Amino acid sequence: MTSPAHVAIIMDGNGRWAKSRGLPRVAGHRAGVEALRNVVRAAPELGISFLTVYAFSSENWSRPKSEVSDLMGLLKLFIRRDLAELHGNGVRVRVVGDRESLQPDIRGLLEEAECLTLANEGLTLVIAFNYGSRDEIVRAARKLADAALRGEIQPHQIEAEHISGALDTAGIPDPDLVIRTSGELRLSNFLLWQAAYSELVFVPCYWPDFGRDNLAEALRDFAGRERRFGGLSPEEAASPALAR
Repeated sequence: MTSPAHVAIIMDGNGRWAKSRGLPRVAGHRAGVEALRNVVRAAPELGISFLTVYAFSSENWSRPKSEVSDLMGLLKLFIRRDLAELHGNGVRVRVVGDRESLQPDIRGLLEEAECLTLANEGLTLVIAFNYGSRDEIVRAARKLADAALRGEIQPHQIEAEHISGALDTAGIPDPDLVIRTSGELRLSNFLLWQAAYSELVFVPCYWPDFGRDNLAEALRDFAGRERRFGGLSPEEAASPALAR
């Protein structure tokens, strides 16, 4: 089975998982962190080189303050508890998203995780935190506009690769596969530029119930698909009649 090099996951359904069990939402988020641990451990075994997870969107700030506080606390706990294990397993951590509005302690933890694991050559774990794809694209456009004003590039010279290079994900390959849990069928402002040719898999289970077997099943689904990137399949290319 051919595994995708880069898998991105929208970890959705923590709150509904908790509600279905009569538990507070924070219990769902805690269970979601445990699911994340299991998936990060399984990813290298399944041939995945890059794993991007949608941890906290720029729209999530609109949630109740108590829930946002719980989520920040869980992030701190995850990094403090798991960073040593990630580092020991050769995982490199990268963070994408807008850091300017984050509290200094949160920003410091994220930067610590990146710096400590910078030289690691195993799985690259990309944490999308305070991330929104439209915001990312706007910030990239501003970078290129500033570069044009400085005379470093002419507007007519801007190509797709310049935009890709100005995004938070510069240097990270585009995702081959995007998985979303909880049965929702949308990208929700996640990697809109990068996922232009990604395969999409929508899984009905809530994120806390997602584990290694679910990930392996999504990879089997991916392996059965034919990726054309706007071109023809090998059979169509060999037979003009099929291409019509």
